[in-house]
Amino acid sequence: MKKISIPTGKKIYFASDNHLGAPTMEQSRPREIKFVAWLDEIKHDAAAIFLLGDLFDFWMEYKTVVPKGFTRTLGKLAEISDSGIPIYYFVGNHDLWMNGYFEDELNIPVFHKPQQYLFNDTSFFIGHGDGLGPGDKGYKRMKKVFTHPISKCFYRWLHPDWGVRLAQYLSVKNKLISGDEDVHFLGEDKEWLVSYAKRKLETQHYDHFVFGHRHLPLEINLNEKSKYTNLGDWISYYTYAVFDGTTLYLKEYKD
Repeated sequence: MKKISIPTGKKIYFASDNHLGAPTMEQSRPREIKFVAWLDEIKHDAAAIFLLGDLFDFWMEYKTVVPKGFTRTLGKLAEISDSGIPIYYFVGNHDLWMNGYFEDELNIPVFHKPQQYLFNDTSFFIGHGDGLGPGDKGYKRMKKVFTHPISKCFYRWLHPDWGVRLAQYLSVKNKLISGDEDVHFLGEDKEWLVSYAKRKLETQHYDHFVFGHRHLPLEINLNEKSKYTNLGDWISYYTYAVFDGTTLYLKEYKD
């Protein structure tokens, strides 16, 4: 479990599910500008920033090519990282194929699985959330296909212009691939990430479970000492989470 100390007056920020580029680059531009403004605002008191996946609606890294666009976002992330504020990125189901660009160009570590952290004396279990818990079987099968080395090898044989265009089309149109067809609250007993968190608590305690993926801002007490938080998104809610060293809470960004 990695430990991060939070200096007095500093905070840890969490955000996810921007889906920049969807449904088109032009239509997502206002959302990108809003997100960059948020990053610019929080950099003044951020001890660390956690981005929990699906920042882009599609992201694929070829050996020498990455998707066009997102200059404002990437530039702001580079600025913040260069200033010494650590940023941690967790891949989502729309940006599974990250392979070194964020690490090499932005000095941002990228995680493909959930991670455990200790912020001061408070324990966190953090991840995007896709493919965890019961259910979601269709997406789990598709994820195995998309993450298989042979699938990635075949895809990279496509010219980037064709490959990116195909992936963007599928990302917007195919909800099975997206894994986000249920964007309404199912009830605590049917929320599969809640079930996953409760199962993890059977073997180890965590004060907080923080996920994205569901596109819903949720705060659910799992027991008297543990809480599940879903970050919502930057499409409908513009919500994010803040940990001030004592309390984790959701906020809405209003520019």
